[in-house]
Amino acid sequence: MRDMIVFGEDFGGLPSSTQHLVKHLPQMRKIIWVNSIGLRQPKLNSHDCRRAVSKLLGQAKQGFSTPSQLPDNFHVVNLRTIPAPSTAIGRKMAKAMMLKQLLPILKMHNIERPILWSSLPTAADLCGHLNESAVIYYCGDDFSSLAGVDHHVVTEHEEKMAKRANIILGASEKICAKFPRCKTMFLPHGVDIDLFSQPAPKAADFPNNGKPVAGFYGSLSSWLDYELINYVALNLPHWDFVFIGPNEMTHYPLPKLDNIHYLGPKPHHQLPCYSQHWQASLLPFKSNEQIQACNPLKLREYLATGAPVIATPFPALDAYSKHINIVDTAHEMAEALRLAVYESKISADIVASESWSARSQFVRQLINLL
Repeated sequence: MRDMIVFGEDFGGLPSSTQHLVKHLPQMRKIIWVNSIGLRQPKLNSHDCRRAVSKLLGQAKQGFSTPSQLPDNFHVVNLRTIPAPSTAIGRKMAKAMMLKQLLPILKMHNIERPILWSSLPTAADLCGHLNESAVIYYCGDDFSSLAGVDHHVVTEHEEKMAKRANIILGASEKICAKFPRCKTMFLPHGVDIDLFSQPAPKAADFPNNGKPVAGFYGSLSSWLDYELINYVALNLPHWDFVFIGPNEMTHYPLPKLDNIHYLGPKPHHQLPCYSQHWQASLLPFKSNEQIQACNPLKLREYLATGAPVIATPFPALDAYSKHINIVDTAHEMAEALRLAVYESKISADIVASESWSARSQFVRQLINLL
C-alpha cells in the first residue's frame, strides 16, 4: 500500500475531478490532502484580500463537506503560503514556508515515500523536497487560458511541473497535446452514475408554475454566454430557466427576467433534485480557448440524469454528439428547447462505463507501475 500527498483545490464544496478520483482510489495507505496553494496573486479588492489573508493564515474556504466525513486514512491540511509568487525570492519564500509546515505533518503521520499528486502547477517548487517516490501531474484545465489566473506565472510553474512529473494526466485531448507524449495520458472525467440516475425528490425551491424548465449548474463565470441566455429567455417566456452555482463575477450577470431563477450554490448530492426534474440541461458556453480545452464534469452528469442536453459546440462533446443537441446560435438553442419537450429521456447506459470508480482503477494501475 502506498501513501499519497495531494495538492488540489480546497476540499469540500462541489467536488472537483481530483476529489472524485482520489476518494475512489483503492488500497492507499494514507492520503494527505493539501488545500489550494493558489493560482494567482491577489488583487486590490475585498474578495482577493480576504482570500490572501486566509492563505497566509492557513485557512480554507468553507464548503459542504467536512473532514469529519472523511475516512480515517484521509487528512486535510491548510498551509500558510504566498499565492502564486512571481519572483524568484517570492517562490523561495513560499517553498520554505510550506515545507516548514508540511514536513512535520508528514512525519507525524508516518508518510513514507509518497506519491506526489498535484492538480495545481504551483506545487512544482515542492517536487523533490518531500521524499516522494514519484510525481503525477493531473491537469484538469488549460491554465494558460483559464480566466482569473496569472497566466505567465502559472505557465512557468507548469513547465517545471511537466519536467518533474513521471506521469501527466490530461482531462481533454487538447490539454494532453501540450505535454510530452511519452508520459502523457488522456483521463476524461467520470460520473457518479447512481447519484444522478436514481430517482431523487424535487427540491423545495424548484419552480412550480407549470412551465417547462431548462437548467444549468456550475459557476456563473465569464465563459457563459449571457447574451445567448438573454435571447433564449426573452424568446421563450413560457419556459423557466434555472441557474445553480456560485457567482464568480463582480456583478450579477444573469438577465433580470421573470423566467430566470438564480438559486445560488447547492451541495453536489442535491443537484439531482433539480436536474432530474427539468426538461432540458444547458451548456451555454462562449467559444474561447478555455472552453475549447474544457471537459466539464456536468456533461456526463447531465447525460446520466437523462434530460435532453442542449449545448454550444466544444470538442469534449464530440464523443456524445449523437446524444446531444449541439447549437451554434441563440436562435438554434431556442428552437432546440421548443422540441425538447417532445424528446425521449437519454439512457444512463451511455455513460455506464465512465464511473469515477472505473477512472480511479485506471489511475491505480498507473500507480502500480511507478
